[in-house]
Amino acid sequence: MENNQYLGTEKVGRLLGQFAIPCIFSLIISCLYNIVDQIFVGNGIGYLGNAATGVIFPITVVGWGMSLFFGDGAAAHLSVSLGRNETESIHKGVGNAAFCSFLSGVVIIAISYGCGDSLLRLIGATDANLKMAHDYGFIIYAMMPLAMAQNTLASIIRADGSPAYAMGAMLTGAVINIIGDPVAIFVLQLGIRGAAYATILGQFVSFVICAAYLMKSRTFHISAGSFRLDANLLKRIMALGTSSLLTQLSIVVITVINNILLVRYGAVSVYGADIPLAAFVVIMKLFQIVLNIAIGIAAGAQPIVGYNYGAGKYSRVRELLKLIIGWTAIVCLVCTALFEAIPQVFIRMFGADGELYTQFAVGCLRIYLSLIVFTCVQKVCAIFLQSIGHAKASAPLSVVRDVFLIVLSLIIPLFLGVTGIFWAAPAADVFAILVTAPVMIRLWKELNKEEAIMAPAKKLPEYPTRAGVVVTISREHGSAGKRVGQLVAKKLGMPCYYKEMIAIAAHESGLTEEFISNLNSDENAIMRELYLSTNVVTGCHHCASSCNPQDC
Repeated sequence: MENNQYLGTEKVGRLLGQFAIPCIFSLIISCLYNIVDQIFVGNGIGYLGNAATGVIFPITVVGWGMSLFFGDGAAAHLSVSLGRNETESIHKGVGNAAFCSFLSGVVIIAISYGCGDSLLRLIGATDANLKMAHDYGFIIYAMMPLAMAQNTLASIIRADGSPAYAMGAMLTGAVINIIGDPVAIFVLQLGIRGAAYATILGQFVSFVICAAYLMKSRTFHISAGSFRLDANLLKRIMALGTSSLLTQLSIVVITVINNILLVRYGAVSVYGADIPLAAFVVIMKLFQIVLNIAIGIAAGAQPIVGYNYGAGKYSRVRELLKLIIGWTAIVCLVCTALFEAIPQVFIRMFGADGELYTQFAVGCLRIYLSLIVFTCVQKVCAIFLQSIGHAKASAPLSVVRDVFLIVLSLIIPLFLGVTGIFWAAPAADVFAILVTAPVMIRLWKELNKEEAIMAPAKKLPEYPTRAGVVVTISREHGSAGKRVGQLVAKKLGMPCYYKEMIAIAAHESGLTEEFISNLNSDENAIMRELYLSTNVVTGCHHCASSCNPQDC
């Protein structure tokens, strides 16, 4: 197995580019599956076809969310474990995550096929687009288990230090989809069903490529035992992946509620029910592209952040946070400028059936995406918290914007009609960033404190150890053992040592800090036995025998 120690030594800017860029492309490529369908369907079939694929969108997002629930959770677990040199359970985390993701896909298939068209009507299908939604969705459902397992594996592959491989797998599937769509829709005359066939073919090929990676992974070795479910391990993985799941589920809830509201308020407007619904689908695709760029920056940084946080390198963690937020803000501001300046270009990419549709879609695009920079910064902050294992903070932050959006989507249209649904987005962005900012400021201060605690470690070896009372605390990750130790030491009037002990032991033994910190790992088993052996302590350092050193 390879060592990922370069994550703690290489320049963070270079590392972020190395990991984030392939991750961004991977996520954008995954968006292309649906977006390419929208483009070819919109131009080949019309806006009713776009509305139909929009109806299926919430179901595919549920699958995406479940795959990230296990995939991002396993990726965060892998990264933090590597930083702490706790590598024994990584292979089980990978196997458990992939298997549970697959099983979740089977459940989605059962529910979707079992509920049939009644489910489609529930999430926004109209009489005009129901048959198209049925034809498209019933083909897409079939590949859900493998598509979800592939997405889970892609997150793990990136965390394993191979983001380019994950990108290649996604790109291969996307190219197949891009080529297959026009062939199936226009040449074979399969209509909307052709778009679905092209999509699942690309997903299957991507799955095969990701599954093949398990045979040559860098930091873990997969085996049949890796897929045996471990409840305690799954609990940790799911806690770390909750933020990703809630983010995706909130998109589902927002899409379903907005579909229903758009049909309701659109029906009593000059636009009718289908024009607002089709426009919203297109705007959400553009929103998803920008959001995935931001998520790609944060998710790409996850292995680097997790490793450095686990290794106690808090200055590097703070530097990464600054870079992540800075890169996200720059990308979003550029996109916002384009959306506001030339919105008609983006709308016409997906087809434009009439002046009324174009007029409505252009206006609503400018409204809905006006403050997307707040949306993306808020989301990457939640992912950053997930990367360092702060599940309790990341989960609420991941959905706070969406909760505001749902509430405001129900209220504002009462006063502004169908366009009020789109005004709810920038209003929710403002409230969400106001909630997120204090949390991140507090985190920044905590990282400063942690760095200050670690800073004296190099000075402590100058002071020799002496006899006295020693209180040790055994703890697990997330139990706040270090903080408990600090409080106990304060009460007893004693100094509190954390990782400083590694520096002290290394100084007094003449061994390296790396060797001392790895004493409990299997790779140093022989050297550990030698170092801890009483024969070495009592033996003569001149003749390497067990004689009395005074007589030698």
